[in-house]
Amino acid sequence: MTKEWSLKEKWDFLTEQLTEKFSEGEELNVDGIIYLIGVQELGQGYRAFKKDEKLNLMHIAICKLLEPYGYYEFDFFDEDGWPHYKIITELPNLKPGEQTILMKEAILAYFESLGFFED
Repeated sequence: MTKEWSLKEKWDFLTEQLTEKFSEGEELNVDGIIYLIGVQELGQGYRAFKKDEKLNLMHIAICKLLEPYGYYEFDFFDEDGWPHYKIITELPNLKPGEQTILMKEAILAYFESLGFFED
């Protein structure tokens, strides 16, 4: 990025781009983006997932997103190729608004690490 973007500007740009590519018109929210990250981190491509698999995908994404913060650490891939993480530090008790900010910052950091915001 050649200019400094605010958290809100980055978030708006990210949601606009991901909504355009992966949604059928309805803007993706934090949970939708976490789900997409889970699919990406699983690395098996998109397919129809069962309800429990969708929850597991979101768990994978949350672990991956919070790993740089020292909350989780990658442990192993199981026989089906699903990544597993271990808890390093318990998450602090955060108010819902604080949780949302933490997750948005972690999501933006994830996409920054992939070069998403580079020109």
